[in-house]
Amino acid sequence: MKILVLNGPNLNLLGIREPEIYGKVSLEEIEKDLTGFAENQGVEIIFYQKNGEGELIDLIHRYYREIDGILINPGAYTHYSIALRDALLAVGKPAVEVHLSNLYKREEFRQHSVTAGACIGYIAGFGVDSYRLGLIALIDYLKRRDKDGASGKA
Repeated sequence: MKILVLNGPNLNLLGIREPEIYGKVSLEEIEKDLTGFAENQGVEIIFYQKNGEGELIDLIHRYYREIDGILINPGAYTHYSIALRDALLAVGKPAVEVHLSNLYKREEFRQHSVTAGACIGYIAGFGVDSYRLGLIALIDYLKRRDKDGASGKA
């Protein structure tokens, strides 16, 4: 099983960017934790962070034939990227959207996700644990789908 993990704009600054909201853990630490967890589950992850919307879309296009699912934190693209939503829908891979903060406790303009509707699930507000919880949910979904023979369309 192989999962593409995508991180949107400014997430490369985790650990220093507004630690009162996003915490003090770096994206590199999140990647290390997820990689170790995934390996223990027999799962390979491909991990990227990109600030450009098109770069994230290009990664989805590049990897969709070789992955089983997508774990994504779209960052600010969450709130307005129809193009990213369309890319997730186009490839038909199950995706889980994750966020460190609870968007509903944030500014009003952050309280809507256009990308979540292209995903099988959404986890937010648990800090760095959101990533692990999202990965667990995605792995469990993929295992059930494979066992049940479901189509896997998001």
